[in-house]
Amino acid sequence: MSVTAVYPGTFDPFTNGHSDLLRRARRLFPKLILAVARNPQKAPLFTVEERVAIARQATVDLPDLEIDTFDMLTVDYVRSKGAQVIVRGVRAVSDFEFEFAMALMNRKLRDEIETVFLMPNQAYTYLSSRLVKEVALLGGNVDDLVPPLAATLLKERTGQTRISGRRGT
Repeated sequence: MSVTAVYPGTFDPFTNGHSDLLRRARRLFPKLILAVARNPQKAPLFTVEERVAIARQATVDLPDLEIDTFDMLTVDYVRSKGAQVIVRGVRAVSDFEFEFAMALMNRKLRDEIETVFLMPNQAYTYLSSRLVKEVALLGGNVDDLVPPLAATLLKERTGQTRISGRRGT
């Protein structure tokens, strides 16, 4: 049986931590789909098209990776793709509590779909999209935290004009 996995998320923006987790999942699953949630309730900084473009740039070396968008329950999307596994990243105990509750709800909704938790490389355990946006909005340099396109777009959105990490005027 060939197993298909879906790595869902808002990815606002896609970070180097997401890339690390995606590559770990790719080693485990013959078919992997990166699913970018539209989810306007989260008021994303980037459009879904920009989030997909960032992910495509960051994964150009993974030509067999499918990148898609969705706007339904994750388990319904996973089922619609014929997948059997949801991949989620867990950085700390606080992540685990949230992800565990979500995995149990997903199991309640579709018990044939399994959730697999992966830990990121130690270098990315502190990294989240929320923190990246906060650092960028406060004028910090995020070049080594996100793919180049994300860094460029963050600088445009926050008014940064220099790579030094200081806000432009």
